[in-house]
Parts: sequence; C-alpha cells; structure tokens
Amino acid sequence: MADENDDRPYTTYKARPRFLQGRDDDGLDPRAGDRPEYEVHGRRRRLDPRDWFKRPRRGAGTRRRITVGRIVKYLALAAVAWVLVSAILFLVSAQIQESKISDAAERQLSGAGFTLTSPNTVLMLGSDARPKGSKEAGANFIGSPSRSDSILLMRVGGGANATLSIPRDTVVDIPGHGRNKINAAYALGGPSLAIKTVEQYLGIDVNHLVEVNFENFPQLIDALGGVTYKGGCVVSRINGGTRNGGYTLRLKKGEHEINGKQALALARTRKNECAPNEDDLTRARRQQEVLSALRDKVISFETFVRLPWVSWAAPQAVQSDMAGPSLLGLVGGEVIGGKAQPRVLKPSGNVTLPDGGAGLEVDDAEKRSAVQRFLKG
Repeated sequence: MADENDDRPYTTYKARPRFLQGRDDDGLDPRAGDRPEYEVHGRRRRLDPRDWFKRPRRGAGTRRRITVGRIVKYLALAAVAWVLVSAILFLVSAQIQESKISDAAERQLSGAGFTLTSPNTVLMLGSDARPKGSKEAGANFIGSPSRSDSILLMRVGGGANATLSIPRDTVVDIPGHGRNKINAAYALGGPSLAIKTVEQYLGIDVNHLVEVNFENFPQLIDALGGVTYKGGCVVSRINGGTRNGGYTLRLKKGEHEINGKQALALARTRKNECAPNEDDLTRARRQQEVLSALRDKVISFETFVRLPWVSWAAPQAVQSDMAGPSLLGLVGGEVIGGKAQPRVLKPSGNVTLPDGGAGLEVDDAEKRSAVQRFLKG
C-alpha cells in the first residue's frame, strides 16, 4: 500500500492487445522497434500564484500572455475600425448634404473612371456670393447672380496630382456672350456655362465640378483643428472689415496656425494692405497654398485623432455632382497622389474689354504649355 505522503512519481504501463503474430507477451513487436507506452503520474501539489499566468486554472481556460506583438495587432485593428467608422460617417454626411448641381451643368461634364483609380479633371469654383448682411463692395448675396471668385482645376486619381489656377480677370470668349473676364461666365450662365467656358478656353474635358460653400468651409478647417500657413504679411478687410460687420485679417510675416475664418479670408484676399502691388496671380497662388496646407493637415496624426469629426464636416463644405463614394475617392486620390506643385496660368499682358474695362490676356504658347504640364499630373 502506497504511502499517502509519498510525492514520488509512479509509472503506469499500458499493455497493447496482441492482434498480430510476432509480438511478445507485452504486445510489442521487437522488429518494429516498439517501446512500451507509459504515463508518469505525480502527486498533486499546490500551485504557486506566480504560475497562474503560465498555467491554466481549472475551468478558466488558458490565459494568453500580453506581448508587444499582440499590442501592435490590437492597435492596428483599432486603427482600421477608426478609419472604417470615419468612412461611414463621410458617406452618411455626403448623402444628407447631397446637393446636386443643375442638370445643365451635369450634362456639360464628361465621364471618367473612379476618382481614386483613374485620372480625373475637377473644376473647383468659389463664387463671390456673400451671406446676408455683407457690406463688401461688389459682392452679391447668396442665391443671386454672382461671379466665380476662384477658378481652380485639379488633376486627381490614379497617382496623378496637379493643380492649375486661372486668374479670375483672364479675358476669354464666353460662348454666346462674346469676350469678357472668365469669372463672368458663372454670373451669365451658372456653373454649366463656367464649365463650358473653361473647356473651350483650355481645350480639355472637365469630369467633375466642386463648388466651395463659403458658409461651411470654415467649419471644415476648424474640424481639422486649423491649418498651418507660412507667408508674408497680410492685412485685408473682408466684407467691409470688422468695423462694417465683416472680417479683418491680420497676419504677420512667418508661420501661423489659422482657423476657419482666417483661412477663408486669406483665400479671398485681393487687396493686401501690407503689399498693395499684389495682383490676381498672388491671390491665386495663395488659394493653392491654403489648399496645400489643408492637404498636409489631412494626412497628419492630429487629423487621424479627429478623423470622424473631419469626415462628417468635409462633405458639407462643398456642392458637387459627385456622390459620397466618388467624393471619398477624390480625397483618397489627393492624399496618395503626393503634393502637387502650385501652378497659375501666367498672363502675357493686359487687354481692353469691349465695355472699356481691363483684363488679363494669356498667349497661346503659355496656355498650351500649362495644359500639358497639368494633364501629365
């Protein structure tokens, strides 16, 4: 009889049945090199608490040790879920905000592939319509005929990324209306005539239209936590300046973190009291710098933390022919396409309009060269 206090292990041998000839009395075949099967049994002992994370407890399953690899895996899964939630919010916001452009404008657009995987030419317009109460000279209220305050072409998708600004005072032939400044096309025939005018002037097809909503654009910048702008001194009075119910922008030379109102005012600045000699080309370059700053902020870690809020605000800042997936593809194409070099159509001189006004003229050689560079992305 075994001693109950004996902790020494003991061995139990299992005999195999003699199904085949040639096996010995223990059921083993010496020719096959059989060895006896056995189990080693030990007496139970109390587990050390330090072993609980190494050995499973009865009925609790096996505990998995926390490792650096598992932490990285969980963080990656959380990041994917964060991006997925943000993409869903973007699509929902785009669906709610969806404000289709006019049928005439949509008919004027040319078809193209998906905005993420195929090169697309997008015309971005910002009109000079102002909210009710604006006292800025020459401005029109939202809903009334207005001129395009900014005209910017983007080449996005399939790895392409290029921009080309057309100065608003460039004189062109507006179909059905004769020679005038290109920004007048929007006032004369809305976005459809603006698209047709740009296509005829540059000899290219426009695939999509984006109209910037001046009322909601600052909210997008604020959702990003502002953007970083670096440049010279700027002092401008938008909508008549603060004293007249508008907004006064003051930026010293150097780098600044600017909010939504400041970014919008900077993009719209035409008369800079710090540099009275600035012209419409300077304004067009500044608009591209604001867009470049916005892109840089979108791909920053700070924006990743704010991504759901940014995704909700972005579709509300524009009106477009594109639905949610195409808009999302446009953003993705802009991000993965790399930083575009800002380009502005360079005028060769001044020209007098039929009504006696003055505008800018661009020679054909400059125009062809700019278009070629733009289409190459």
